[in-house]
Amino acid sequence: MQLGLSEEQEMIVATVRSFVEREIHPHEAEVERTGVVPPELAAEIRRKVIELGFYACNFPETVGGAGLSHLDFALVERELGRGSMALTHFFGRPQNILMACEGEQRERYLLPAVRGDRMDALAMTEPEAGSDVRGMKCTARRVDGDWVVNGTKHFISGADHADFLIVFVATGEDDTPHGPKKRITAFLVDRGTPGFNVRDGYRSVSHRGYANCILDFDDCRLPDAQVLGEVDCGFEVMNTWLYATRITVAAMAVGRARRAFDLALDHAAARRQFGQTIGRFQGVSFQLADAVTEIDAADWLTLAAAWRLDQDLPAKREIASAKLYATEMLARVTDMAIQAFGGMGLMDDYPLERFWRDARVERIWDGTSEIQRHIIGRELLRPRGS
Repeated sequence: MQLGLSEEQEMIVATVRSFVEREIHPHEAEVERTGVVPPELAAEIRRKVIELGFYACNFPETVGGAGLSHLDFALVERELGRGSMALTHFFGRPQNILMACEGEQRERYLLPAVRGDRMDALAMTEPEAGSDVRGMKCTARRVDGDWVVNGTKHFISGADHADFLIVFVATGEDDTPHGPKKRITAFLVDRGTPGFNVRDGYRSVSHRGYANCILDFDDCRLPDAQVLGEVDCGFEVMNTWLYATRITVAAMAVGRARRAFDLALDHAAARRQFGQTIGRFQGVSFQLADAVTEIDAADWLTLAAAWRLDQDLPAKREIASAKLYATEMLARVTDMAIQAFGGMGLMDDYPLERFWRDARVERIWDGTSEIQRHIIGRELLRPRGS
């Protein structure tokens, strides 16, 4: 692994950081206040990203993407982490799982998503199926040659803006020595399909403006053409394309932590108490030292995991370690930054209280910290037959 960025990678970092500072930061306070991204602003951000050539940069050039490597894309996500997720959502990174589209699906879903003509969202979580994905109760059964879907999904991010959704549902059950095991299938579901409804979700203290939604399926009929991948093979499709998204979460956590750290560092160098800047007190400078060390460590864990994917090396443990450490690091760094600011850190004059609130969900979605520890432990013990 090369320990420095190439000239091209430095350009990627500079370009995305400049875009975030210019096009995202000025709108953050208003989105935080209202909890809404105006449609015209969303469209403007998407248009400018397309003009910049970064839309769907996580897709290969063969389908119209920028063809960035996993490492390059982690650098993009790291810089996007410096901005409001409600706004950077429109930077446009469709779900890589769409690469599983075949035949007509490519023209209806994959290519329009890459061009920015249609937006997608991923639907997996249910009220009683979070970490236990196989516990889902949303089902699809065969009726007269179609699939009839019934059930509910919740915590579905981006569904309010999505033109179609990638929905995972149970399509059967197998008896195993460990008990019943559900078979899962992925479906492509267009907004407006009869029997399918998207409604407002819950009010969250994290990532205001980046709405979560509830999906209701009431005898929603889907033809075989809407199956993504193969019937009963949803987990195979999921594992092929989705587990690398945890690198995205880790990278964004690193970017957000650096922004919070920079604010704390500037404040420590300027704020005076007892006749000197507060950064000269070890109570502050030692916290800054610990924070930057943790940020750098999380950064290298994340980039190393992305590099392993690019090299076709096993990376499940490394990805889980990056997601675990970076998200828990973000919580510590945002808390430190607020402490450095004192009472003002909790006022909405500064974005620190927002970073602090936003950080809390990162340890939950895309696999909780406990799930990441489970993966790490499993990957360590399996080679030893345990």
